Amino acid sequence: MDTLEIALRLGAATLVGAALGLNRDLHNKPTGVRTLGLVGLGAAVVVLAVAITGESGAVSRVVQGLVTGIGFLGAGVIIRSEQNRQIHGLTTAACTWLSACLGATCGAGDWRILFLSVPLIFAVLIFGGPIEDAIHRIWPHDESEEG
Repeated sequence: MDTLEIALRLGAATLVGAALGLNRDLHNKPTGVRTLGLVGLGAAVVVLAVAITGESGAVSRVVQGLVTGIGFLGAGVIIRSEQNRQIHGLTTAACTWLSACLGATCGAGDWRILFLSVPLIFAVLIFGGPIEDAIHRIWPHDESEEG
């Protein structure tokens, strides 16, 4: 693998993570461009570092550890409010995890997955909230029914 290919993979991972971070930042969430850009870059770095060695099965093990381990970083942004028993930060935690997954995808160099998944991710982030709001207006949620 040449230096240009490595730079492309690292750059793409950083950009896609930063784009997710920009979405979170625009919604005043606790992670932003720098955090998710670094998560994407870090994931790509570890996948690339192992992929270059050529050891059979090593990339699979690294990705497994990465996807599991990044959950702890995402868990740091989840907050449960005692007053109204609502949970906040799940979408941001999911974006943190997804940024690592996209970074790993860039590190592996599977551009088809990246180019197909990014528009879907942003469709969910942009249109998901308004769709949820419309559903809640049609079918209001009664919290007293929860046990």
